[in-house]
Amino acid sequence: MDSNIIKLCRTANWYQELADHTFPTSFVKLNTEELKALANGDSEGDVADEIQQRLKLPMSSFPGNCFVYTDTVAPTDTERFEGKRGAVYSPESAWRFLTESLKVKTAAANGEIEHICVRPFRRMTKPREFRLFIKQGKLKAMSQYWLIRHYRRLEGRKDFYWQEAHDLIEKISWLLPHPDIVMDIYFTSDNQILIIDFNPWGEPTSPLILRTWDREWGKETGIKLIEPPVSVGGDVNVSF
Repeated sequence: MDSNIIKLCRTANWYQELADHTFPTSFVKLNTEELKALANGDSEGDVADEIQQRLKLPMSSFPGNCFVYTDTVAPTDTERFEGKRGAVYSPESAWRFLTESLKVKTAAANGEIEHICVRPFRRMTKPREFRLFIKQGKLKAMSQYWLIRHYRRLEGRKDFYWQEAHDLIEKISWLLPHPDIVMDIYFTSDNQILIIDFNPWGEPTSPLILRTWDREWGKETGIKLIEPPVSVGGDVNVSF
């Protein structure tokens, strides 16, 4: 994958232009030694102590729990994310769960990380998270993000969600880090759209319900949701 595209997708590189469309966020720049400690999964030691000290101020500036991640990947593959969606209260636990994440350690080892990012923790409702597929600055498709099950409540609002997302991209297309890009968003309870992050266009970014990148991107596909389960009625004879 083009390293320049990965760099453009780093939160620190697009935050200033799009701060009014995302979570308030603070950044802690990591030096070479600290990035090495992160890649090695060093949860303790002098380097860990220094990073935790520097995390105190940005974490204390937000009320309650924080969500702590890096500018290209979040520790979504950890027990903490599975159990508490990544909510952390102390710098010590924030650093520990970053060093436990294989995704984070791999990205650090590959030189894809520059900052630790800190934002207020928000318990997000899974049906309101979506992935947007933007080609040449235009919204071409939109997918339900969490492919867990069919959410009946989405069916009645899918046209609304598509139009709101479409209007947002029309408004901010000139601020996007790249004209061909994938953007993950969240709809708040009052229908505000918050940008979660950006991902490079194409593999290895998942196309989710769209299933493949090999498709005609010149036309709008619209919003894609998991289909409702099929119910079978009448007399059904099954033989094995």
